[in-house]
Amino acid sequence: MSGQADTQGYQTPGESAGLLEVFRQPFLMSLIVHKELRQRYRGSVLGMLWSYAKPATQFLVFYFAIGVFMRMNQQIENYVIYMFSGVVLINYFTEVFGNATRAVAGNAALVKKIYLPRELFPTSALWVALAHFLPQVVVLVVGALLFGWAPSPMGVGAILVAFLIVSTFALGLGLFSGALNVFYRDAENFVDLILMVVTWVSPVLYTWAMVHDVLVSHGATWLWWVYQLNPMTVAVELFHYGFWQATLPADAGAAMAPHMGMWTICAVVVSVLCLVGGELYFRSVESRFAQEL
Repeated sequence: MSGQADTQGYQTPGESAGLLEVFRQPFLMSLIVHKELRQRYRGSVLGMLWSYAKPATQFLVFYFAIGVFMRMNQQIENYVIYMFSGVVLINYFTEVFGNATRAVAGNAALVKKIYLPRELFPTSALWVALAHFLPQVVVLVVGALLFGWAPSPMGVGAILVAFLIVSTFALGLGLFSGALNVFYRDAENFVDLILMVVTWVSPVLYTWAMVHDVLVSHGATWLWWVYQLNPMTVAVELFHYGFWQATLPADAGAAMAPHMGMWTICAVVVSVLCLVGGELYFRSVESRFAQEL
C-alpha cells in the first residue's frame, strides 16, 4: 500500500535469534575475542607465548613430581601422558565455564549502552579458551610423540568427539550460569566451587577402574552409572584413548571403561540438552540484563 513502509527484511529492535546470531555476527565476535585477549596479555612481553610456556612447565612438573618422584609411572604406564591429557581437557572446560559465567556481567558497559546479541559474550569465552587450549594440545602431542604416540583414525575421532562434547557442555553451562550471574552474583562463586572439584570427579588423576571397583564392592552400582553420565568423565576417557592408549604397546589391551560407545552417545545427548536448556534460560531473561546491570 502507498504510504506504508515496507517492513520486509526488518525485525523488532532488541529481538535476537539466539545462538544463531553468533554465526551471523563474525566481525563482532572477533572484536570481543580480541578485546579479551588484549586485556589478558596487556603489558606482557611474551604475550601468547605464555600459552605454550605454562603447559610445557606443567607437563615437566607432572612428569618429575608425580610420575618419577611419587612413582605413579610404576602403577600406570606413561602416567604423565595419562594425566596431562585429562588436565588439558579439564583446563579447557574450566576456562570456558568460568569465563562464560562472568562474561555478561563483565561487559556491563556494552550491555547497557548498545544492543548486540548477548550470546556473543559467553560464546567469546569459548573462543578465548580455545586460543589457550590449542597450545596445550601442541605440548601434549609433542610429549606423546616422545613416548611413542602412534595415533589411529579411531583415536583421532575420539579426540574430536571429546572436544565437541566438552565445548557443548561447557557453553551450555556457561549460558545458564552467565545469565544467572547477572541477577545473583553468588553464581560465580558457586561455579568456582564446582571448578575446584571437577578434576576429582573425572578420571584425571586416577583410573576409571579404581572408581568402578570401589563402588561395585560397596553395592553402589547406581553411583557408577551417575559417574559415567557425567560428560566430562566420558570426554576425558576419550582423550585417554586418543593420546595415552596410543602410547602403550600393542599387546597392552584396551584400557577404556566398558560400553564406551553407549556412554559416548549419552554424553553427547546430555551435552546437547545442556546447551539447549542453557540457551532457553538465557533467552528468557536477557531482556532484563541492561536493567539489572
